[in-house]
Amino acid sequence: MSSKSVADLVPARDASTVILIRDGRSRPEIEVFLLERVGGMAFAGGMTVFPGGGVDLSDAAADVRWAGPPPSWWAERFGTDEGKAQALVCAAARETFEECGILLAGSTPDSVVADTSPFAAERGRLERRELSFAEFLTAHDLVLRSDLLRPWSHWITPVGEARRYDTRFFVAVLPEGQNADGETSEAASVSWRSTGEALADWRSGHTILLPPTWSQLDALSRFDTVAEVVADEREITPVLPVLTRDDGTVRVLFDGDEAYYAGTRHPWSDRRHDAR
Repeated sequence: MSSKSVADLVPARDASTVILIRDGRSRPEIEVFLLERVGGMAFAGGMTVFPGGGVDLSDAAADVRWAGPPPSWWAERFGTDEGKAQALVCAAARETFEECGILLAGSTPDSVVADTSPFAAERGRLERRELSFAEFLTAHDLVLRSDLLRPWSHWITPVGEARRYDTRFFVAVLPEGQNADGETSEAASVSWRSTGEALADWRSGHTILLPPTWSQLDALSRFDTVAEVVADEREITPVLPVLTRDDGTVRVLFDGDEAYYAGTRHPWSDRRHDAR
């Protein structure tokens, strides 16, 4: 069996990505938290991404205190069943804490942790999979705040890739008092950037954005404030791009791909030969 036919059979693993946002400091604009992944990583090495990762078995089995829209609401918005919806939300909160230290939880259903630094050691254990997110929340009697997340989009890695993800994108507003950082083994650097700055960095070739990351930044660039983003009732429709290879050139075809490929002098497909 050829390598391509094997890749065609690869199932897409469920994943959650969180677009952490805040209002601009000097003018009406949205700022997003971005990580540059360590080069050489199996997935998206060297790419600029949002916090996120695959759903763990522990996310699916999590028994946690929950505040906000129930799994049934998330299931309807993301077009899935309640069990998977709960796992996706738990994974979103867990990955956000692991990768940038932002904890979407509080001691009561209407509060949020103000300082996450006392949990630094446990954050490391979570990243090393020595501790489950449910165990961590239970040990500190914390409530998962699903109402601090908003559904945003749904992208699936093209058929033909050796590593595929079925990713739900969430938006979360930076909780008051908390600070996002880069204390994770997966990030070479982190930064807050306005959507305009992030897209300009990409157009100049200073960063590499995968099509899903570019698409979210492009959509957010149309909003001036966090309040507008949170109020937006988006219809979540799965996006499954088509992977093409022509004389060694790789392209990912999706609605809006013309703007993606025309927007930079250094297209992602010129640098990488995968669609991850």
